[in-house]
Amino acid sequence: MDTDLVALLGFLALFALMLLRVPVGMAMGLVGVVGFGYLTSYDAALKMVGQTTMRTVTDYTFGIIPMFLLMGAFVANAGISREMFRAANAFVGHRRGGLGVATIAACGGFAAICGSSVATAATFSAVAYPEMRRAGYPQSFSTGVIAAGGTLGIMIPPSTVLAVYGLITQQDIGKLFIAGVVPGLLQVGAFMLTIAIIVWLRPNFLPAAPRLLWSQRFGPVRDVWAPALLFLFVIGGLYGGLFTATEAGGMGAAGAFIIGVARRRLSVEGIKRSLLEATRTSAAVFTILIGALIFGYFLTITQTPQKVTEFLTGLGIGPYGVLIVILLMYLVLGCLMDAMAMIILTVPIVFPVVVQLGFDPIWFGVIIVMTVELGLIHPPVGMNVFVIKSMVKDVDFTTIFRGVLPFVAALICVLAMMVIFPQLALWLPSRM
Repeated sequence: MDTDLVALLGFLALFALMLLRVPVGMAMGLVGVVGFGYLTSYDAALKMVGQTTMRTVTDYTFGIIPMFLLMGAFVANAGISREMFRAANAFVGHRRGGLGVATIAACGGFAAICGSSVATAATFSAVAYPEMRRAGYPQSFSTGVIAAGGTLGIMIPPSTVLAVYGLITQQDIGKLFIAGVVPGLLQVGAFMLTIAIIVWLRPNFLPAAPRLLWSQRFGPVRDVWAPALLFLFVIGGLYGGLFTATEAGGMGAAGAFIIGVARRRLSVEGIKRSLLEATRTSAAVFTILIGALIFGYFLTITQTPQKVTEFLTGLGIGPYGVLIVILLMYLVLGCLMDAMAMIILTVPIVFPVVVQLGFDPIWFGVIIVMTVELGLIHPPVGMNVFVIKSMVKDVDFTTIFRGVLPFVAALICVLAMMVIFPQLALWLPSRM
């Protein structure tokens, strides 16, 4: 059978298995083993599975994933997300739309020590949504703000998705993290500006709250100095070259543990819960990673990446035309797949195209993550929307999508800025 046909059947089988709700990592691994075995031998395919699994779980650089996940788990179980929301709310909550602005600010702060969009959206569905509803905010706006704020989890460093992208493409993970700082801040600013525009266009749509005295505002701020210091320590250490990205993950996890215990916010049960959550998530990520690597070996022997590169570069639409095609593909896939699975599955195929077209790999990583963020909140299917729906039972999908659409427009504008002005992402890494 022709290798092109085998590759096509492999992709069809993969999507069929995912539609049957087979876990993505298992589906990729199964298709990869069967395809690789068909084209070579099943004995070689089984040996590849053992070697790939052992090499992946024992590779030092892959230790960054469980370390940052553990850091996020300690932070979440220590209740720091609630403290961040209270601190932001103390300064802007009295304004119309102020709780929305506070939610975006707190999501940005939580993302800086979490690294997961789904975790950020789920956390603030429990923290911010009840507060906004009690204050009289509409359901659509409340859920839309949380869905948009959740996307910051995979852009503002540390980001597990950027880390995996760096591991797959052999790029400097520290530079990728630093490259996400300015785009992440731009997203925070764009979302806050969107809220301001909504307030300006519809003055009575969002309520105002009583203004706190200045003496009352600084109390909540004192509760967030420790996590802010932790973020500056981890990112500053990366930027200054004090430690590698993997070491930064270990330092961040240890720092989050010390802060939680010292402030008596992490009980023995909280520590156990954090370890269990990080272990479960790490196991899921490594399963996807191993499955994708096996599937990647199958694609390599069918020469799919080379053929895709030849096809896209031969379209005659120029480098940016090809880039738009790739981004549209990610936008569609982002509506249907988990961000991590999508990155692991597609990057080995499209990365050679990007390199051949002369685009910067660090910049492309930021662009891809931002496009994935769009998919997380874009109709008709957005993973963050499903997470919020699972947390907030009394709201329907239509209401959430109606509330998130203005933020989708804002994110598209930021993405366009990043494409037009690559130095927004590359300036900080170039200073390392």
